[in-house]
Amino acid sequence: MAAMRWHHIMIALFRYIGVAEGITTLTLFLPAMPAKCWLGYHGFVPPVGLIHGVAFIGYILAMTICLPGRGFAGFDWVRAVLATFVPFGTFLNDPFLSEATLK
Repeated sequence: MAAMRWHHIMIALFRYIGVAEGITTLTLFLPAMPAKCWLGYHGFVPPVGLIHGVAFIGYILAMTICLPGRGFAGFDWVRAVLATFVPFGTFLNDPFLSEATLK
């Protein structure tokens, strides 16, 4: 019973980190980069880029800590890695993680 609870906690933690990484990606792509390219305001990109970089590293780190031994196949791992390189990818990957939480 305790092992099952731990399983859910680890996947939930990874899901939260994935959402945070997705939000930082969208923040970088939507307000920060257009402000730099179209408005000439460069002030948003460095702090948002730093936050996104930390979130990206956190996502990869959390993936290596939270997912092993949780019944994910090789394709699930590839999908989780690719999700972080595609805008909205972590949001699209989340339902698969949600299904894993229910198991």
